[in-house]
Amino acid sequence: MRDATSFPTLLESFFTKRLIAQRRASPHTIGSYRDTFRLLLQFAEKRLGKAPSRLMLEDLQAPFLGVFLDNLETARANGARSRNLRLTAIRSFFRYIALEAPQYAGLIQRVLAIPNKRQPRPLVGFLTRPEIDALLAAPDRDTWLGRRNHALLLTVIQTGLRLSEITSIRRQDVSLGKGAHIRCEGKGRKERCTPLAKSTVLVLTAWISEQGEDDGTRILFPTVRGGRLSADAVQHLVRKYAAVAQKTCPSLSDKRVSPHVLRHTTAMELLLSGVDRTLIALWLGHESVETTQIYLDANLAIKEEILAKTTPINTKGGRYRPDDDLLAFLKGL
Repeated sequence: MRDATSFPTLLESFFTKRLIAQRRASPHTIGSYRDTFRLLLQFAEKRLGKAPSRLMLEDLQAPFLGVFLDNLETARANGARSRNLRLTAIRSFFRYIALEAPQYAGLIQRVLAIPNKRQPRPLVGFLTRPEIDALLAAPDRDTWLGRRNHALLLTVIQTGLRLSEITSIRRQDVSLGKGAHIRCEGKGRKERCTPLAKSTVLVLTAWISEQGEDDGTRILFPTVRGGRLSADAVQHLVRKYAAVAQKTCPSLSDKRVSPHVLRHTTAMELLLSGVDRTLIALWLGHESVETTQIYLDANLAIKEEILAKTTPINTKGGRYRPDDDLLAFLKGL
């Protein structure tokens, strides 16, 4: 019988009990954490000469884990973002075993103290209105695939849904009557409803009508065989149509267009329309309002408005002169 506090037992329990049963983590999260520990176990086997099933918690000291994280950058050419994601998975495991194996409190605290690596924060990419129009005009709507892809791109740009959200939408999640909206399950299994514009309602109505009757459980944007589109398939079609759109909108050649860039585009469209960032966070399903700060940072138009309200350097500020009484009267009407 295996020791309940041995590393193999705790790791299995972490996935089955904590992630799957208690937290009901998404398949994406489970897959990311699984890959992290597969890399860690393979690294430990090479460095320590121990089979993964023979590893002990004492083998996973903070200095050793630091060497593993550094190896991700040197041997696998991972960036700081990927390194920090792997560290997040390791921390989650050690926070779990703090309750299951408190006798390792010292070791656990030293691991949890490993800092994230600072990483550059580039401005978010987004499309301008002419670029949006060129991208939406790229699919050939004389074909079934073209009509599907046009409807998908329009829905993504108008709603700002994440890639995983748009590929999992079923017909029963779409309401096209009064108060038209799409219901989806986002990060953390949080449901939200996103309103649909009239132009999007018209396109989706025609698209759903073309697919024929069903019980509502069919995928809204299916593959040719009726299955769910993969993330790679959506990323490919976005890149393909961006390349086509470059012929009519050359500025797209300087941008790396992806499904997430389309999500950023939704946020920037809302921001430029004067929508408060609190409402943008609600629209996109962000956990924190602070997440929308990246759109303010990237919005040059807002910064130009601020500049226009300032007095240029090395210029003399004008003296305030009140309006003529008659002009003041007319201005107050």
